[in-house]
Amino acid sequence: MEETHLEEKMSQLFKMLADKNRVRLLLLLQNEKELNVTSIASKLGMEQSAVSHQLKLLKEHHLIKGRREGKSIYYTLDDDHISYLLSTTKEHLKHTVL
Repeated sequence: MEETHLEEKMSQLFKMLADKNRVRLLLLLQNEKELNVTSIASKLGMEQSAVSHQLKLLKEHHLIKGRREGKSIYYTLDDDHISYLLSTTKEHLKHTVL
């Protein structure tokens, strides 16, 4: 991948992670493994429409993926790299917070 393209993709990824609700959603999926929109909205105290919007953005940026079961779609983190990124960030913050 060309360096400038990689830098642009990295910038987009960090923009996705700059939103508190998206981070909360990713951390929830990291802990719960797989949830549908209704469960996510309930656990985060958000409207389903707001959750659906965030899920769409996260899916477009390959941070999550969905699996259809009947009429429901169950969401998970896209791969282990996302979980690693979240865990590493948490560890970094524990290390740097005084």
